[in-house]
Amino acid sequence: SIKMDLLHSNGVLIIQHLQRNYRAYQDFLNFMSHVGDPRNIFSIYFPLWFQLNQVVGTKMIWVAVIGDWFNLIFKWILFGHRPYWWVQETMIYPNQSSPCLEQFPITCETGPGSPSGHAMGSSCVWYVMVTAALSYTVRWKDKLAVTLHRLTWSFLWSIFWIIQISVCISRVFIATHFPHQVILGVFAGILVAEAFEHTSAIQTASLRMYIKTNLFLFIFALGFYLSLKLLDIDLLWSVPKAKKWCANPDWINIDTTPFAGLVRNLGALFGLGLGIHSEMFITSCKGKNSCKISFRILCVAASLAALQLYNFLKIPTHTEYLFYLLSFCKSAAMPLTVVAVVPYCVHSLMRTTEKKLN
Repeated sequence: SIKMDLLHSNGVLIIQHLQRNYRAYQDFLNFMSHVGDPRNIFSIYFPLWFQLNQVVGTKMIWVAVIGDWFNLIFKWILFGHRPYWWVQETMIYPNQSSPCLEQFPITCETGPGSPSGHAMGSSCVWYVMVTAALSYTVRWKDKLAVTLHRLTWSFLWSIFWIIQISVCISRVFIATHFPHQVILGVFAGILVAEAFEHTSAIQTASLRMYIKTNLFLFIFALGFYLSLKLLDIDLLWSVPKAKKWCANPDWINIDTTPFAGLVRNLGALFGLGLGIHSEMFITSCKGKNSCKISFRILCVAASLAALQLYNFLKIPTHTEYLFYLLSFCKSAAMPLTVVAVVPYCVHSLMRTTEKKLN
């Protein structure tokens, strides 16, 4: 406990240094925090990659969902505090002179802080994207191509670490994580992504396997929560702290609670399974149009546009269980739209155009 308090107090000094000396970069750091948001995986990265390479897109969803699930379990086990409430409650500072940490609209997340979900989600999905891109260049055999591959390797991994460091600094800057929490998140995300580099079974998983995986993840998490609750250990202990110490009550969002993330991820995995095993997917993505560059570009553009419309759908938050149910449905609809609905509509449009030309 004493060692953890010292770790936290040193983290507070780093946060104060960042907030004092990097004020000019506030907008950039807030932007990088949004870049690391796990929700971007489903609304930006996944639709781009799935239409270009279905193997990579499928892997991305699995890595994101399993990674975020592990993040939830680790958070419940580690009981990590967040800086913006820890400085208000710790007894380590004399005369109750706790440091002043500035808060922002994205500071007041309600789940435990360790490991960082943003850092973990960002590292795992960017790891998948970088390794996928390098898989194309590694096949080159001649001397010039090998040199080009090495340059590409250095460039992409440099970009990877620049993004991860920026995301980590941004999360520390806004006082929502301590430095050790973001570092742990980055390496945990890399481990999850690397594990899926050697897991090819997800590409041939049946709809039954998707459903079984969903049920296992949900039952295990719920069972873990209820078991500890019977032992008088409240795994939602962080929510009252967030509500108490957040500078602005309007910054508290139910979407940041532990179960909200769980439901969102389970919905995305279920939607992917439904989409891949639908007749619309088989008709459109397995047909002759699927090889055309124009088909894929249209699918990417239409998918990104369609998913932006989902951002306008505001789920009511007055009833918690209704929020979770609607959040699951919305999350399932997003990959289903990308995998099945959009490609089928584009395929039908292209087929109709070809008939008119003929």
